[in-house]
Amino acid sequence: MPLSDLAAKLEEARRLHDQRLLTQAQTIYEEIVKALPRHFHALHALGIIAGQKNNPKKAVELLERAIESDPNNKAACVAHMNMGLAFMELGKLDAALASYDRAIAINSEFADAHHSRAMVLQAFRRTDAALAGYDRVIAINPSHADAYVNRGNLLRELQQFEAAIDNYDKAIALNRRIKFVHGIRHHTCMQICSWDGLETALAQLRESISSNQATSSPFFVLGFSDSAHLQRKAAEIRVHEKCPPNHELGQIKKRPKQHKMRIAYFSADFHNHVTMYVLAELFERHDRSKIDVTVLSFGPESDDAMRKRLRAACEDFVDVRTMSDADVAKLARKRKIDIAIDLKGFTQGNRAGIFALRAAPLQVNFLGYPSSMGASYIDYLIGDPTVIPEASQPFYSEKIAYLPNSYYPYDTTRKVSDRVFSREELGLPRSAFVFCCFNNSYKITPGVFDCWMRILRQVDASVLWLLEDNPKASSNLRQEAAKRGVNPERLVFAKRMALPEHLARHRSADLFIDTLPYNAHTTAIDALWAGLPVLTLPGEAFASRVAASLLKAIRLPELITATQEQYENTAVALAVDAQRLAGIKRRLADNRLTAPLFDAKLFTRHLEQAYQQMVERYQRDLPPEHIHIAVDNS
Repeated sequence: MPLSDLAAKLEEARRLHDQRLLTQAQTIYEEIVKALPRHFHALHALGIIAGQKNNPKKAVELLERAIESDPNNKAACVAHMNMGLAFMELGKLDAALASYDRAIAINSEFADAHHSRAMVLQAFRRTDAALAGYDRVIAINPSHADAYVNRGNLLRELQQFEAAIDNYDKAIALNRRIKFVHGIRHHTCMQICSWDGLETALAQLRESISSNQATSSPFFVLGFSDSAHLQRKAAEIRVHEKCPPNHELGQIKKRPKQHKMRIAYFSADFHNHVTMYVLAELFERHDRSKIDVTVLSFGPESDDAMRKRLRAACEDFVDVRTMSDADVAKLARKRKIDIAIDLKGFTQGNRAGIFALRAAPLQVNFLGYPSSMGASYIDYLIGDPTVIPEASQPFYSEKIAYLPNSYYPYDTTRKVSDRVFSREELGLPRSAFVFCCFNNSYKITPGVFDCWMRILRQVDASVLWLLEDNPKASSNLRQEAAKRGVNPERLVFAKRMALPEHLARHRSADLFIDTLPYNAHTTAIDALWAGLPVLTLPGEAFASRVAASLLKAIRLPELITATQEQYENTAVALAVDAQRLAGIKRRLADNRLTAPLFDAKLFTRHLEQAYQQMVERYQRDLPPEHIHIAVDNS
């Protein structure tokens, strides 16, 4: 190929690549490599394109060829860094770290390589080294906004929340339109109940999402907006930006009906984790004569009691944490999984990319993420008539599989400790009426707190018992109480303790009062299991209607209020009417073992019926459609 033609073709390919016309650019680069098999720049560019097309294995192969063709090329350090990115996509963090080290050895001032290296160190939980790495990036390039973001994320993991917020602010100052950072910044403020300027900031965040801007992870939206429409919008933006449908593996060929339905649960939480505390008995109760259950775990290695219990409860437990998204999806396809069940959604540690590749003919969003994923590749969402009324179906991209009671499972083998706490040892006044809420601090909004303080002002001999999520949140809430004319000492904070004892200490409270827009979920069902009534105010979206679902299934609908005024009046009325509250507690105790909420066998049967109907529709070549499982409380 004449040099003049080569230069022109290379320039044309680069122009197309810059325009993200990847296939057209790839064709020209491949033409160059066919003529000149050791052309560094064409091989390097093809490796980059392979990565952009979600084919990290091919990217590594091409980048290795590029480096071997000209190891002394000035751009070899960039090729090493791009190879590190591909290894990260493959889950090969050690290889990624080695690639970044090679890039830095060639160019010690290569800020992006230092940044990616720090991200790997953070994944390895080598926090001091990761922080030093981010500091090095900023020293080289003080305008590196992403370094501030990831430094903030690490500080947030370390519960250094104010320092994290400062880093997010620096990133935003450098790039006002930086993606998804505003949401995590404001969520971090909510974690420590730092509310100055928060309402204005959240209003701007709502507006930006409505304008199709990528400003917040959809999970954070659940904590500040009750709009099911806005929640779906945030999810659709996230899918478009981070995990769009990926057709790399092609369509799954139509499968004949199998002897037993094959389902697979996917999560990072198959260990001692709150999700498994409610799910464990479901795994044990699945009907093995009709269903094969596989667990695909992409979370940390563990040998705790819950992991052992789960391993014993399913046909196959596969650790896929070191596998790429594509390889996990291929594995599910090879095993002929009928239904892939995502227990993470958009919560921390999720791997939505597996489902974007289509791991199974049917894919389901269940339990972990209480909202729509806004993704065309998620076919069904497990719900119930309370959390998703039929009128709300347009706000969900999935078809709804309606269970007849509550969508929420529970492990009824969970032990409540026999330990009897005195109020004094819990820091509670002996004779006070104890309002309780053990929700995470980010669910306590200024509006919720205003409401609670009005309740406390009307019930003189009362306190509010909260979970000490973090010391800064406790300090800020006490200050906010004082601003509202309530003695800060009337807020009592519970330290974390072992779960059986935590359940037992619920007996020292009188009434659990819920949050809005993000309800108590596991905290509510734990309270009910421990015998503590829960008062709730449902909103519009799924996450704000969960406590109402639980109360209907335990047959205590009178604890579901319709307005904020009714919520406050009911809380006060129950606090001053000991006989009425005692009657509710007796009914809760009676219903605990007879109502559907804590009937794990019945729940499993209903869920399996939903799975079966999904598969039957698929076998009849029918598209996903809303499913209603009939009431069966026998």
